[in-house]
Amino acid sequence: MKKYNLIFALCVITAMASCAKVEFKQPETAFGSLEMSMSIDEMTKAMSEDELRSSAIVNIYYKDYSGRVRTYAYNEIPSPFYLTVGEYRADVIAGECVAETPAPASWDSKSYKGSADFTIEENKSASVEVVASVNNAVTNISFDQTVADNFNPGYEFSICLDPEDPSTKLVYTADNSGADGYFIVSDLVLPSFKWTFTGVQTKDGSTLTKSGEIADIEGGKLYKMTLRYTVKDGELEFTLWVDTMTDNITDEIIFEPVSTGLSATPSHEIWAARATLYADVDAEESAGKTVQFSYSSNGTSWTDVDGVNDSEGTWKADIKGLTPDTEYTYKLLIDGTPIGDPMTLITEKAPNLPNASFEYVSKVSGKDYYKFYDPSCGVDEGSNMFWGSGNGEGSEGVNGSASMGIVITDIDKSDKKHGNQSVLLKNNSIASMLTAGNLFAGQFAGLVGTSGGKVNFGRPWKSRPSAMKIWCKYSTGKINILKNKNLGVTENDYDRAQIKVAIGTWTYKQYGGTKDNPVQVNTTEESTFVDFYTDPATIANGDLIIYHDGYSINKGAKVSANTSGWIEYTIPLDYRQLATYPTHIVVSCATSQFGDYFSGYDKGKLWIDAVELIYE
Repeated sequence: MKKYNLIFALCVITAMASCAKVEFKQPETAFGSLEMSMSIDEMTKAMSEDELRSSAIVNIYYKDYSGRVRTYAYNEIPSPFYLTVGEYRADVIAGECVAETPAPASWDSKSYKGSADFTIEENKSASVEVVASVNNAVTNISFDQTVADNFNPGYEFSICLDPEDPSTKLVYTADNSGADGYFIVSDLVLPSFKWTFTGVQTKDGSTLTKSGEIADIEGGKLYKMTLRYTVKDGELEFTLWVDTMTDNITDEIIFEPVSTGLSATPSHEIWAARATLYADVDAEESAGKTVQFSYSSNGTSWTDVDGVNDSEGTWKADIKGLTPDTEYTYKLLIDGTPIGDPMTLITEKAPNLPNASFEYVSKVSGKDYYKFYDPSCGVDEGSNMFWGSGNGEGSEGVNGSASMGIVITDIDKSDKKHGNQSVLLKNNSIASMLTAGNLFAGQFAGLVGTSGGKVNFGRPWKSRPSAMKIWCKYSTGKINILKNKNLGVTENDYDRAQIKVAIGTWTYKQYGGTKDNPVQVNTTEESTFVDFYTDPATIANGDLIIYHDGYSINKGAKVSANTSGWIEYTIPLDYRQLATYPTHIVVSCATSQFGDYFSGYDKGKLWIDAVELIYE
């Protein structure tokens, strides 16, 4: 967990240890001062540094609990103040618990408490350090993959202190799985957590609800829970696993000046070719000085970049042009002088799509049409299926359009941009119904009678590219088959091609495909069509529309161009989830944008070649 650090440094002095003479009105009266400073080791926080400082309350008691001696708001502590010789205790509370109207339950508002003893002796200096730790009861609820696999989207886990008081409740969903929740329990008698899980089961659409209680909870403890769905005695049963081993919260408040030095970069901010570096820098220490970061992949050649003051005490630098799958060492420089210890990071790998220039193809056994891999090629990227098409694979897989004598995806050795050949996607028609040329990352799942087909889109994928390049050449005409009148086009409009790319966390249980190809689209059921711009499991996506006289990328303005010749297009992936890693990638190429609706120009052709993922 992230740490807050606040140190209360309390200096209570019985006499000034100097040549200056100090006269006291009482022989046992001591002169004292309280000095405090604060740092918060967290980039984002619900309460600013100044707010947290000003919220702190300091109480000074006699050690024997015979009474309270002083109470101060942190920003109102007088200097100096008097204390008589004796033994004392300093208590500190800060954060949400001292707010005018504290929130009993919160995702980001923490409360802190700490105590320390000190003694005042005549004619001697005394100091005390109070460490104030998080005093909330902290929850961390996560959902195992088995929950997502067996429940429809929308399942939730609520946890509260008082079922009658909504302000004491937090609700966990798939979107905030693994988040920390903070509950104020310091003033409650025998507090406990009441929880409820609710979800609709995918197997039969029934709603499952489970409730329970965790008794005798304590402030300053972490309660971690994982929800799993298990199979028992042949029946599906919901089981809640609770980690009853409570760990002390590591978040602490320590009042001290900011400790200048590097801060670790969150893993999701380290990409294949870029990363963000962070450092904590004391404002007074760095005043008027240059703050820079220096990084190197070999320890010999170093690159310096200027830091940016991102927030109070925090500096950062975005570094680009890094080499994928490489370890970098970096350090903090203030006025050119290295400060603190260096740190290291390793950039992500940057793989390209397998068989991205389509050099490895082979004929379907006993047929005169292609599958887009070659099991006998002896090359890993070309010997296993990655690309599929509506042709189908006949006896080697499932029947597609080729089984009806219509080959919609072929190769072209005479017209290409790289290697020996390109892929040619060709529109055709059967019984006045368009059959659109296509190629996709995934596998054809079968025909739906004579009226359509099913495709399982997606292939396993872990990297996070920034864009996809692809060479295309397009030949089209006006739409001559229009089976759907609600597409925003007429038979006076030219047909257009479409290429889509997306990465996401789709699961076959939810999207109907298979484990490796999780997103199933049935062209006879529009409800199965996926809009990657709004789909919740999509991390990033982009698309290209190719017209007869131009193109548009990611819904941007149309660019005029001669698309009948080869053009290299760059499709940026627009990220909506920056902290999530993908499980699969979808790439879909179609000669007709409206091919899923059996509409378009039945003699359209789209050539594609040399696909490349870009990492920037």
